[in-house]
Formats: sequence, structure tokens, C-alpha cells
Amino acid sequence: MLDRRAFLMTGAACGATLALPMRALAAPATGRSPELAGLFDALFQEQLRLRPESATQLGLDKGPNADLRSKLTDESDGGRAAAKAQTQADIRRLQAIDPKTLSPADRVDWETVLYTRQSTAAVQAYDFGGFGYGPSPYVVSQLTGAYQQVPDFLDTKHPIDTAADAGAYLARLNAFAGQLDDETARMRHDAGLGVSPPDFILDTTLDQMTKTRVPSADAVAVKSIARRAAAKGLPAHYVTDAAAIWDSKVLPALDRQLALVHSLRPHAVHDAGIWRFRDGPAFYETALHTTTTTRLSPAEIHKFGLDQAREISARLDQQLKAQGMTRGTVGERMAALYKDPAQLYPNTDAGKAQAIAYCNARLAAIRTRLPTRFNRLPPYQFEVRRVPPQTEAGAPSAFSQGPALDGSRPGLVYFNLHDTAEWPKFCLATTVYHEGLPGHQLEGGLALSNKDLPLIRKTGGFSGYAEGWALYAEQLADEMGMYDDDPLGRLGYLKFQLFRANRCVVDTGLHYLRWTREQAIQYFIDQDGEAPGFATREVERYCVTPGQAASYKLGHSVFTGLRAKAQAKFGPRFDIKAFHEAVLGTGRVPLEILQAEGDRWIASHSA
Repeated sequence: MLDRRAFLMTGAACGATLALPMRALAAPATGRSPELAGLFDALFQEQLRLRPESATQLGLDKGPNADLRSKLTDESDGGRAAAKAQTQADIRRLQAIDPKTLSPADRVDWETVLYTRQSTAAVQAYDFGGFGYGPSPYVVSQLTGAYQQVPDFLDTKHPIDTAADAGAYLARLNAFAGQLDDETARMRHDAGLGVSPPDFILDTTLDQMTKTRVPSADAVAVKSIARRAAAKGLPAHYVTDAAAIWDSKVLPALDRQLALVHSLRPHAVHDAGIWRFRDGPAFYETALHTTTTTRLSPAEIHKFGLDQAREISARLDQQLKAQGMTRGTVGERMAALYKDPAQLYPNTDAGKAQAIAYCNARLAAIRTRLPTRFNRLPPYQFEVRRVPPQTEAGAPSAFSQGPALDGSRPGLVYFNLHDTAEWPKFCLATTVYHEGLPGHQLEGGLALSNKDLPLIRKTGGFSGYAEGWALYAEQLADEMGMYDDDPLGRLGYLKFQLFRANRCVVDTGLHYLRWTREQAIQYFIDQDGEAPGFATREVERYCVTPGQAASYKLGHSVFTGLRAKAQAKFGPRFDIKAFHEAVLGTGRVPLEILQAEGDRWIASHSA
């Protein structure tokens, strides 16, 4: 999955890009409308101002945007109001352009950018919640909130090469305390509306907050500047200043937030779904539309998931029998395989290092085969890392962060190795292909290097498209022969296909059919043979970011449906490289636009 920090640019945006002068970025590609290009550049610049972290993540906190390196997003009521007003202004400016006057490529860009703003406006219409991996009803949870995002952002994204960088770091550390207080106030506001996380979410949130609330000597944000400032020979006062800010400002703000969460805990309910809120059902449909970029209802998505799961379970059953595993349900046989000692890395730092090394070897191996399926490849470096231990309790099982085009940061794939028993060896490879190559890192990298796309499109994205492609990439890895000498790895691939189908069932089960948390966890265990801890974190993720989990299999069905249609139309003339260029050449778009553009490509090449 894409990292939650990928949603900094818009409600559905993701990506990273090259640090170039903004004048160069504004130049439209040949045949593009200068008027539209100018509007896109203005919208992009304004969004950077609203989300300063994104300027740093994109490498654009330089030149006229240098002041953004010392700022964080304004999470106050005033900041939220400004963001809403900006969204409405963006929509008016985009709608002032007559799409009939645009070229086909410009029209796709216009429709896509307008879609992002309208989706964001639909979420902003609710007077609660915010964005995590997508729309979330909860400002602070195990997956949302400055308490966990800012320390990691400062450690991994904020550069410290000069004294100015160190000074900007301190300014952001100061702003972190303010963000915490703003979000605490927002939590109190939302609780007054009856919108508060269930008890089990608050428990995990408290656990993570407590791990963050440590003295300055142990704080990630302080140790990070100490380590990196020393490496650059910067004065020691930056470290003592950071420690003073942490102890005098950040810790008191954390204590205030912890106190509020503790006060909410005795009154928290155990109901998992957002159906229990007054606007919960409507919010869920909005979240589904925003993340899946389809118009399907919860009932339709639930049925889709059940149908897909039956088909994949039958394939998995055949593969299990081929390995001599014939007794029990598919879920029971997969659960037994999870317990095979030969498939488990030791649950130690050394064992976790072995798992990461294996993943990096798989990433390197598939990269050599990519030219057989793609005309273009991203030029970046990629690597797999372990999720930081302090956020393992609530972090997703795996996620991806895009690279910087200037080579200053590689594309990163993270695995949550809280318990290595949740990641047996046969499950690792397909996730590497999903998060890395030919999945998120390839798809995102090609978008970033697409000279025909304006910057606002390169840094924008949609879960349905991105996750659908990544799931298709898992299938492609199998077709490329990555499991020819690894039959258990193929079981892992099919198991995760089943898992994504069952996500549609579980997500709608929680928020539409009013399933309990325990019912949802057990469903994954019974159907997939899922490790209980893995299933628990996944279900709790869906409780906090409703709808997003359904985007994977729905997106996958569009990519595979278009390919099947092209193969049927072209027969022996079908070119897999040309097909991949067609569906990736649009950049990330809503699924309904992908379907239309794919159909148009098939029709235009069928003569």
C-alpha cells in the first residue's frame, strides 16, 4: 500500500518529484494549453503552501518556497477552514475552463484534477475527521495524527545539510507542539459530535502515544538531529535546543493529548463500524467513492468481493493439492503453512534483518526481468526496510514511499516485522512485487518521469488506480516466472489475491453490515488462514480508514478487464509492452477515466 504521507497533496494524492525551479515546471508539453498549464501550476503552488511537508517531501522547499522548510500544516480550525475555501476556489477556477476547447490529453488532465478537488470537497463537507490513507472519521488514531507522523517525517524527510536546515528543523519541532494541541482540540470537538474511535483503537493509540512520549534523550526527533548535525559538523547547540523544545513544549502537548484520550477511553464503545455515527453511512459512501473512484454501492462491493473470493479460493485449493496439502479448508491449510518452521524467520533483530535481506534480493531479481514487459523503466534506486519499532503496533503490514527524482532518496518499501510469524517467507515475495517492482515503485516512477504530464498530475494519485496496478503487478510477477522455482511463493501470491478480495467483504461488512471487530478478524483467519495479529491490524486499519481497502481488487479488475478485452480484440497482435504503456501512460487517474481511456486506446489500435 501507499504510505499515508503520500496523501499530503490532495485528499487522494501521492508521489514525489524533482527539485527544479518552478518556472521550468510550468512549461506545458507540446500541444498542451498554456492557460491550463498555468492554472495547474498555480493550484499546485497553492497546495504546497497549505501542505508545507509536501514541499519537503517533493524536494521543492527551495528558492521561492524555501520558507516552507520551517513550517508544518496548519491543523487549527482556521487552517482547516482555509483548506476548505481553497478546495472550493480550485473547483470554480477549473470549471471556468470549457473542456470542449481542450485537446484529448488536456481533457484527461482537467477531468482528473477536477475529480481530486471534488472528492476532497465531498469529504471536507463533514465537520469531523481528516485524512489518513484516505478519508478518516478520526483525527487521531493508531494510523492518523501528528504524534506519530511528524517525528517520522522529521527523521526521514527533513534534510539536515546546513545550519539553515537545522534551524528549520527546530522551527518544525516547535510547530509540532502546536499541531498536537490543534488536533487535541479537534478530537474534543469531534467527540462532542459523537465521533470518537472505538475502545480497541484508543487502546492502540494510547500504546503508541506512550512510546512517543519519552524524554528528549530517547526521542527519535531529538536523536535524529543529534546524529545528522554531528555528521555535518554543525554546532552542538542545535541538539540542546531540540531537547529543550521537546521537553518544554512537545511533551506537555503530548501530555494534554494523552489526557484527552484517557478521558475518552471509559466512554468508548466496542462497535467497529462508522454506521453508529449520525452521518456515518453517508460518510462511508463518500469514502468508498473517494478511494475506489467507482460509483459502486456498499452492497455491490460486498457481492463483488464474495464472487472474487470464491474464484480465487478454487485456484488456491488446486495449488495446495499440488503441494500435497489436501486436508481441511483452504484457510486451515494456509494456517498450517504459516506455522511451518522452515518458512519462519527468527523473531529477533537478526531474523528480521534476514527477512529484509531476502526481500531486497527479490527486488533485485525481478528488476532484471522487467524489460521483457515494459518499454520504459524508472531510473531510481529502490530498497526494502523495516518499519520503525516505535510505530509497529499500529502500522500497516507493508507500505511504499516513492523516490525523489534527483536521487537524493530511493524508493522505499517497508515491512512491519513486529512479529516475524506474520510474515513467513512464502508471503514476502509477492508483497515486494506489489510495493516495489513492478508495483507501486515502477508505476509511480513512470508517472514522475512522464514528460507529457504536468507536475500536478505527476504528484497526484488515486488508491483505486495505484493499488489496482500494484495488485496486477503481483499477477504479472507470476506470469514473468518469478515462482517457477518457488511453488510455495505462488501460494503466497494467490493467498494475497484472496486477501484483497476478502478485504472488500470485510470493509463493507464492518461499515455497512455492522460486523463486529472480532467477526471481521475471524473471517480473515477462516478464509485466508491469516495470522491473528496480522488480521487484527488489518481490520483495525479498515475501522480507521473506511473504504480504502476495497480499492485494491476493484482496481485490479479494471486493469485485467482491459487487458482481456485488448487480447480478445488483437489476438496474436497483442503487445503486452504497448498495453502497459497505454494504461501507465495516462498517469494515475480515477478508474472510470482509466476504463474510458483504455477503451479508446483499444478502439484506436484495432484497425
